[in-house]
Amino acid sequence: MSGGISGRNFRREPDFPIDVVIVNYRTGPLVVECLSSLDAERRSGARLRAIVVDNDSRDGSAELLQATIAREGWDWTTLVRSPTNGGFGTGCNIGIEHALRDSEARGVWLLNPDTRVMPGAVNALASFMAAMPRAGIVGTALLLGDGSPWPYAFRFPTVLGELERALRWGPATRLLAGHMTARRMDGRAQQMDWVSGASMAVRREALQQGLRFDEDYFLYYEETDFCREAKARGWQCWYAPRPTVLHVAGQSTGLTAADAHARRVPQYWFASRRRYFRKNHGWAYALAADLAWVAGHCLHLVKQQLRRKPREDPPRLLSDFVWFGMLAPERR
Repeated sequence: MSGGISGRNFRREPDFPIDVVIVNYRTGPLVVECLSSLDAERRSGARLRAIVVDNDSRDGSAELLQATIAREGWDWTTLVRSPTNGGFGTGCNIGIEHALRDSEARGVWLLNPDTRVMPGAVNALASFMAAMPRAGIVGTALLLGDGSPWPYAFRFPTVLGELERALRWGPATRLLAGHMTARRMDGRAQQMDWVSGASMAVRREALQQGLRFDEDYFLYYEETDFCREAKARGWQCWYAPRPTVLHVAGQSTGLTAADAHARRVPQYWFASRRRYFRKNHGWAYALAADLAWVAGHCLHLVKQQLRRKPREDPPRLLSDFVWFGMLAPERR
């Protein structure tokens, strides 16, 4: 990782128009709120347009969005209807193709439907990307639904990182701090391995070179894989602290919502994790990462039992990890 730089270097408004891509699956009202925040940015002078990809919601979302776009006069917004729900990466690829074909935007900003951009975020992002020509991917600062900061970017997952994540034990975390996947940012712009797909901008030149999401991921790990592919192509990935986005985490997927511990983790999460490790590191390394997580998780369960602490994890997490992760064959 390179050292940080001050975000104060990026205040001049650049000639850097941005296309925003939002993938919707049964989150119509949330997308309307996101578009409203983008409309406020446009009224403040930001150069942007939006492309909403509806992933075959079949719940009235597409009709709601189309009616709202017409009623509000948001001629800067285009609704694209996908005939199938191929997952987040597939929806993003559809939006990216639309952006490259129909505009001269210099960056494509991928936003979750459960986000709202904060005032000045668009120009701050455009300024950062204009000033950093090797930044192929830029992730923004995020706020949680209550307004508190969520200042994280990430290292690529490793065996030791999986062990630390599963153990959830202070001494192990301190010992393995250099291998932790999630890294708390300190308010400086820094080059990282990957950033959250909830708010991630991609430079047009990288996309024109063929950078796309692997559509064999349905949901989760696709942005990690995407950033790894960008790095392999010679592009840098940066965390930028000044562009800020409110993210009501988990509203679009449920996996990170406040009550997520009460639900089983969906099979596609295990499939995505499995695909990431096997694709990028091979079967032997993937098995080592699986065993590290299982060992760490079992030790965590023993620790919780000895301390008489209540269950913190989703139901059947360990058995689902083994059956849908470790032992499952690769499926396409």
